[in-house]
Amino acid sequence: MTDKTHQEMLRKYAEAIVKVGLNIRAGQRLIINNMAVRGVPHQFAPLVREVAKAAYGAGAKYVEVIWGDEEMMRLRAQHAPRDSFDEYPTHMVDAVMGMINNGDALLSIAGTNPDLLGGLDPEIVGMMQTRHLNAASKISERVTTNAINWCVVAAAGEEWAKKIFPDLSVEKAQEKLWQAIFETTRIDQPDPIAAWEKHILFLRERARYLQSKQFTALHYTAPGTDFTLGLPSGHQWISAQSMAQNGVAFTANMPTEEVFTLPDRNRADGVVSSTFPLSYGGTLIEDFQVTFENGRIVKVNAKKGEAALQKLVDTDEGSHRLGEVALVPASSPIAKRGHLFYSTLFDENASCHIAIGRAYRFTLTGGEELNDEEFIAAGGNVSLNHVDFMIGSPQMDIDGVHKDGTHEPVMRQGEWAFKL
Repeated sequence: MTDKTHQEMLRKYAEAIVKVGLNIRAGQRLIINNMAVRGVPHQFAPLVREVAKAAYGAGAKYVEVIWGDEEMMRLRAQHAPRDSFDEYPTHMVDAVMGMINNGDALLSIAGTNPDLLGGLDPEIVGMMQTRHLNAASKISERVTTNAINWCVVAAAGEEWAKKIFPDLSVEKAQEKLWQAIFETTRIDQPDPIAAWEKHILFLRERARYLQSKQFTALHYTAPGTDFTLGLPSGHQWISAQSMAQNGVAFTANMPTEEVFTLPDRNRADGVVSSTFPLSYGGTLIEDFQVTFENGRIVKVNAKKGEAALQKLVDTDEGSHRLGEVALVPASSPIAKRGHLFYSTLFDENASCHIAIGRAYRFTLTGGEELNDEEFIAAGGNVSLNHVDFMIGSPQMDIDGVHKDGTHEPVMRQGEWAFKL
């Protein structure tokens, strides 16, 4: 890919982010950030600048970027005094909250080093992660209620590209990763915006079908998995596009292949086995199983990264329970690529998944108006965390369970089992 071609693809990508992902309205402001590493790495500047141009072209009156250096997190974990991890500068949170409270738009750009905190003391990493989650909880609460139009996208970071394609040079790995990003976000199509509109309609039809069924539970069977997950009364199946409280329809994730809702926090029983590694807090967790009783995680084990997984579960009471269930066919475009992305934004769209922690309020009828206690009473989950992990495969069958206990096929061998 020539530099000129790459720049043109970046321009189209930025246009899709602004018009499909965020759907920026005239007069809105936009803030661009990456909360996971406390700012957007400077290597993503070419994409940021194209997004800014596209946003101004759509009528945005101001675009702000919070820049950061992910390596500073690793340096802190390695060298800072052990009693200093309660320190947390709040200016980034305050900046984002100022935009949210004004009804503006929020873009997060992922693509940083998945091994950033790998090999470090899990106790220190856990302290850093918990302090960050506490500080950013105000943002998380507003995002999970769709207070504003928001979107998460990716850029081909150097370390991330090398992780996916270790046998290539940094330059070639980045080029190949950019190509993957452009393909999975439909930017390689003749008309990316039209392609996205068609895809959104495709997902919406499946969400409507599932909504019409009003299953009371889902039952999963696959190698290493025998799992029943309850669905609360009033659950809403959501697909690519949502309506924000500020009146803007937006697409929160690019790419997206999922149809999702919230599970009942009190009704999860059985064992699920991961089918993809989980990159969490700079640690790669591999080949793990999670055991549930009455909605609660009672046991975890992993061949690699078990301590990090246990730390995640022990973050708070809500991290012992689930907040999302998502259905993705095993033949999704991302699954067909045949390699791991080491990024939840991509890997969750290759496989059915569930999420430890916080539920999105908009996945429950009237959930945005409920306080924490009311949301929990209705079956929703409240937590500092929301961490997806992948459990789907071409060997997975999923049944919808009706109120009378009868079962109906939803997925067979990892594919949709119904025709529309």
